[in-house]
Amino acid sequence: MNRVYNFSAGPAVLPEEVLREAAEEMLDYKGSGMSVMEMSHRSKVYDNIIKTAEADLRELMNIPDNYKVLFLQGGASQQFAMIPMNLMKNKKAAYIVTGQWAKKAYQEAQLYGEAVKVASSEDETFSYIPDCSDLDIPEDADYVYICENNTIYGTKYKELPNTKGHTLVADVSSCFLSEPVDVTKYGIIYGGVQKNIGPAGVVIVIIREDLITEDTLPGTPTMLKYKTHADAESLYNTPPAYGIYVCGKVFQWIKKMGGLEVMKQRNEEKAKILYDFLDQSKLFQGTVKKEDRSLMNVPFVTGDKELDAKFVKEAEAAGFVNLKGHRSVGGMRASIYNAMPKEGVEKLAAFMKKFEEEN
Repeated sequence: MNRVYNFSAGPAVLPEEVLREAAEEMLDYKGSGMSVMEMSHRSKVYDNIIKTAEADLRELMNIPDNYKVLFLQGGASQQFAMIPMNLMKNKKAAYIVTGQWAKKAYQEAQLYGEAVKVASSEDETFSYIPDCSDLDIPEDADYVYICENNTIYGTKYKELPNTKGHTLVADVSSCFLSEPVDVTKYGIIYGGVQKNIGPAGVVIVIIREDLITEDTLPGTPTMLKYKTHADAESLYNTPPAYGIYVCGKVFQWIKKMGGLEVMKQRNEEKAKILYDFLDQSKLFQGTVKKEDRSLMNVPFVTGDKELDAKFVKEAEAAGFVNLKGHRSVGGMRASIYNAMPKEGVEKLAAFMKKFEEEN
């Protein structure tokens, strides 16, 4: 078996033991005589899988009882519309634009009401997080929206914005379960799972109950109402059943590893290896303001497009794959999610050092 070190931004690396376990259960899940892929989502066996997954996630994130956990489809991108459809009672919301996904969410919200851009870091190619301690948030804004970790640009909020009493909505797709989080600070915290938790096809929405109402914007489809899914406990229609099963295994893996405190520690150690190398390198440099660096996504450049391409090609040949930066920024990016082992990052740094010496 020839496993590579996969630095993809998503779909991304999964814990090897989770993949092995899923493989072992592929033809016969716990004596049921069938795969979870073929199982009715209404069956007792599956009901136990989804309920256990939710219970484990609640335990990991310490989710209070007045929040619902929804396993949905459509990715984070569908939430860009679902959020305003369900929350824009005054037809106004504040958006902080710190990257491509926040920008797309902001643009989508304009279809449903007035989206007000209260801060942005677009002036410096999203290489920093703006100061959000005293923003001019409209009094009648229904919510304040952020993307907490910017996958493409490698920035992360170290402090949540001061929303001045407004509901905070956060897309945490690329930092989900990477560190402890105080769920009570958010009205909605959501993310696609394909970066840090499971296979593509599932989006998890953690939503405070008072935000789940019948009172949605006129014309909101039944499938895009949070209430539809909350009332049916994520089983209104056939959910992405197999994806949820794998997410459940990852929750158990994180619990076994010691929970989110341990994850944070591991992630800090891994990121430090790479950032320390970049900070002393003569060839490579990081592209993000130091205090805003992400633990999950590390973008870097040589300053020479041809050299960048050469690096990506040689790295791939050496078993370090998916290091090419997003097409909108170029350069390189190493995504080092929970399941990326420390040795993968150590070996990448050693490879970069060697490349620097040879070039």
